[in-house]
Amino acid sequence: MREVAIIGIGQTKFGELWDLSFREIGIQAGLAAVYDANVASEDIEALYVGNMSAGRFIDQEHVAALIADYSGLARDHIPASRVEAAGASGAMAVRQGYFDVASGLHDIVVVGGAEKMTDLPDAAGAAIQDSAADQQWECVFGATFPALHAMIARRHMLDFGTTREQIASVAVKNHKHGALNPKAQFQKEIKLETVLNSAKVAEPLTMFDCAPLSDGGAAVVMCAMEKARKYTDSPVKILASSQSSDTLALHHRKTITSFEATRQAMRKLTRRTGIEVSQINLAEVHDNFTISELIALEDIGFFAPGEAGKATVDGQTQIGGRVAVNTSGGLKARGDPIGATGVAQIVELVTQLRGEAGKRQLSDVKYALAHSVGGTGSTVVMHLLGVA
Repeated sequence: MREVAIIGIGQTKFGELWDLSFREIGIQAGLAAVYDANVASEDIEALYVGNMSAGRFIDQEHVAALIADYSGLARDHIPASRVEAAGASGAMAVRQGYFDVASGLHDIVVVGGAEKMTDLPDAAGAAIQDSAADQQWECVFGATFPALHAMIARRHMLDFGTTREQIASVAVKNHKHGALNPKAQFQKEIKLETVLNSAKVAEPLTMFDCAPLSDGGAAVVMCAMEKARKYTDSPVKILASSQSSDTLALHHRKTITSFEATRQAMRKLTRRTGIEVSQINLAEVHDNFTISELIALEDIGFFAPGEAGKATVDGQTQIGGRVAVNTSGGLKARGDPIGATGVAQIVELVTQLRGEAGKRQLSDVKYALAHSVGGTGSTVVMHLLGVA
């Protein structure tokens, strides 16, 4: 397999983008990435689009052909494919683009992700998100997506003594980072009391423990490493990609306080690269709920089981801490337009590795990790990036 570089990145602002259509969001992100990569449209050989549920959010299926059409790529008749894996849709699209270039099939591909979620009422949008869980054995009985994560949180609190304040501190930290990100949906710091006293969603989780419904798009341009410096002086190498899966329903697993798919995906990355978790000081992890970040940090191996909450309170996951987690603001503050989320994680890591993150820039980044989850840990996709 060939080495693969990311040579261009682009992202729209995330939030309630009522003045932009789905196609405009996707095209803006893609054009920004292509411009950043210094490639011409005729150089692009394939397109992958991460999207969870445009058919339900905006009544539009066949979205890869739509984006190819309105970005001017359809006239070149390139292959355009949609990729769906619930919350990991964008990350899975990145993985497919990586395989495409690594295999030698194509030299340059564009990977994008987009979702338009805020045109529906909140209840309808939340119901669509619930479809990432097991409809027959969970959702039909009232186990909504927030309720499932609330059960995970309660069990974590019981098993490890994790406190409500420790869980809420994830939101405080990610809003602090998001305040430094001009593309974030929420660019304002919050206090711990704000999280604890906000409206209850599914006890113990409140509104500020949950990632918002968001619109937005993100894109990257991938290129064979041997040709990357023709287009940029600062290519970022994809060191490895991994994917693991688990049961769709939580009740089929031995434990709900750990996602085995994350543990297995991280083991694959370590085995393929020889890079240990202790060598990684930057990570974008899937924090669709605050408890999700704590579990991810423990499953990846940054902290022992039950220790991530205390570490977060102690500032070990802030910019300048032991490992900077979600410097973009994460899903919680940057926003969570589901199809774009996994691609946006890569955009943030590339921005940091290039030294272009402005006020949130880390001083020394060698390896950076992206972790994306579909459902309640049913699909996990991870990528490890480094400076070429």
